[in-house]
Amino acid sequence: MSHPREPSLPMTVARRLPSFWLTMLIGWAPIVLGTVVAAATVLGDPNQLAQHAMLLITCLLPSIPLCLVQRTLWRRRTSWRRCVAALLPLSFLLAFVSTAGIVGLATQLGSHVGALHGAFRWSFVFASMDIVWFVLIALCAVYMVIGYYISMQEERLRAMAAAGLARDAELRALRYQLQPHFLFNTLNAISTLVVERRTQDATRMIARLGDFLRATLEGDGGHEVALADELSLTEHYLDIEKARLGERLAIGLQVGPDTLRAAVPCLLLQPLVENAIRHGIAPRRDGGRLDIQVNRTAERLQIHLRNDGLIAAPTDSSSSPTGSAAIGLRNVRERLQHLYANDHAFELTLAGDGSCQVRIDLPFRRMSAAPIEPPAASA
Repeated sequence: MSHPREPSLPMTVARRLPSFWLTMLIGWAPIVLGTVVAAATVLGDPNQLAQHAMLLITCLLPSIPLCLVQRTLWRRRTSWRRCVAALLPLSFLLAFVSTAGIVGLATQLGSHVGALHGAFRWSFVFASMDIVWFVLIALCAVYMVIGYYISMQEERLRAMAAAGLARDAELRALRYQLQPHFLFNTLNAISTLVVERRTQDATRMIARLGDFLRATLEGDGGHEVALADELSLTEHYLDIEKARLGERLAIGLQVGPDTLRAAVPCLLLQPLVENAIRHGIAPRRDGGRLDIQVNRTAERLQIHLRNDGLIAAPTDSSSSPTGSAAIGLRNVRERLQHLYANDHAFELTLAGDGSCQVRIDLPFRRMSAAPIEPPAASA
């Protein structure tokens, strides 16, 4: 019958042990410092100085083989219970041997150590070794604490890296979700133009689609871009819609010059603009107007989109669109949440006259980029 294995030391601890001599110095430092301070009070007494020196040697010498054994156990990824079970008796044995050796040496040299009075006594050895044993156990604890600290730090870094990879994968999946949705809508619009024998408009729309896809492929694949780049990409998409709607689509663009370097999510505006045109402006007989405003207030970036729409039956203005319109909105919301957590705001308002407004509030951060020219505003 198999028995559950005891938890072994983490792989990183076994592979990335703390420096042996660095650990020794960290453990020895308080012992040496304490001995020096104690010896400073008895500088005029040679016997007392000899006692402090022998106590220091008794503690330091056995710590070297003890920590070497501990290091070997950790390299073999021995469970902490077995480490304790091995190190406790070993430290006791080393403390006993070291104390007995120093006491025997002191006896042979004629030194009078405490109650020894020149005669070797085993009782004195057992009575004196408790301090040495305590010091050795403390050194083992120091080594273990340093090792586990390194392990936890590396585990934290690995967890952060894993979380970053997961977040990156989710953001890329959300970004790639937009492309088939956008292509389906655009190709469907092109097929409609072909059926309606609007060959010139269909040809122009295909050319604009190629420009848009080329612009998306030229990006560096990052999750954020400068606002100027995002506006340029949005203008490529607006060219596609202008080829389809012509004069029925009016665009208003107001962008503060100090916002052009602001970092925004890639493809933030395109799905919002697509929803505004396809579900608000395109169904109207006379078309409509889409306004985009971008401003900076202190360290916040405000993006405001408003579009005309069909007058619908009274409904809750806070309700969210459904169907294909919801795909782009949900995608934008999820990407904003992944990138900024609670440090952002996204509000969608449906008015009684059919118009729709989207307000986005983001932290203002500059993208490092070459000088950016402001886009030309259209009316």
